[in-house]
Amino acid sequence: MDRYEFELGKAAEVVATRLFRLKPEETLVITADTESDWRVISATARAAFAVGAKPMVIITASPLGVGKAADPLLPMAPLSAALRETDAWVEFNNQWLLYSTPFDIAVKENKKLRHLCLVGMNADMMVRCIGRVDFAILQAFQETLTALIDHAKHTRITTPSGGDVQFDHNAAIPARCRLGYAHAPSSEMLAGQISQTPVFESIHGKIVFDGATTPPCGRLESPIELTVESGTIVRVTGGGQARQFEAWIDGFGHPQMRRLAHLSYGCNPGAKLTGDILEDERVWGATEWGVGNVGASTLPPNGIPAPSHSDGICLSSSVWLDGRQIMDRGRFVEPRLADLARKLGKE
Repeated sequence: MDRYEFELGKAAEVVATRLFRLKPEETLVITADTESDWRVISATARAAFAVGAKPMVIITASPLGVGKAADPLLPMAPLSAALRETDAWVEFNNQWLLYSTPFDIAVKENKKLRHLCLVGMNADMMVRCIGRVDFAILQAFQETLTALIDHAKHTRITTPSGGDVQFDHNAAIPARCRLGYAHAPSSEMLAGQISQTPVFESIHGKIVFDGATTPPCGRLESPIELTVESGTIVRVTGGGQARQFEAWIDGFGHPQMRRLAHLSYGCNPGAKLTGDILEDERVWGATEWGVGNVGASTLPPNGIPAPSHSDGICLSSSVWLDGRQIMDRGRFVEPRLADLARKLGKE
């Protein structure tokens, strides 16, 4: 018997019935590539079929990049045609289609589309981060943290690895509370993440990625230090992976690839650092910075286009909102958050 054979069935049922609320006769497109976990694909298709929905699995060759860097190896026309017509779409592809051209077409032209980005999902992650999560308590935790972020004007974040960065919150754009629910037309993410739009020009200081950068490095063996001025990366220092990261962002020859794109807070109680970015950016007590392409949900109405996007993880973060500390080295110390964290099994 495969590991988590029973538990995976429950997690897939949560995706079909709780996250999507699939109805009879609705269509669910499941996209995957040749790096995807077939057990996850199959379990989700079975769960969708069991409630009367019509699953359709599309497997492509694995692209050599993500976002629009994936375009050259995608069957652009037929993939876009399927996504234009479906009711729901879950991404299980390892190289994400988020921000790719077919994604942009689907979001623009399919006004009924419910999209859930679960890129790189494997059976182990699906059980820990979906099947075993108390979504009601997690929702209360995330909504409390989101309200604290939205009421703050200024944020400072430090990390044990030497990070120390400050910025102003863009008051015109509320923080996005990623609860994983794709009940209505929208593009959603796995639960356990809150994303914030800073005033980009206000970002100053040092950001140290010490968990992962995806792409290009995945899980890190040594930290990557970014010196940031007015939201732009002006210096990258560190070892071989730092040089790899800098070569990757500069290889596109596009100025936006040196600019920060968003900040996120990780709070999925089941997440652990694995090198899979979907899970890494939800590690409890971590913060994550996006670099490159800015999505429309981050900066309405059109975002800031760039050839690609990378996410970097800063572990064990300490966070101050308007001078009040809410996180201390990865532990939530604000009283309401600390109480809910204990109920989620996190101290």
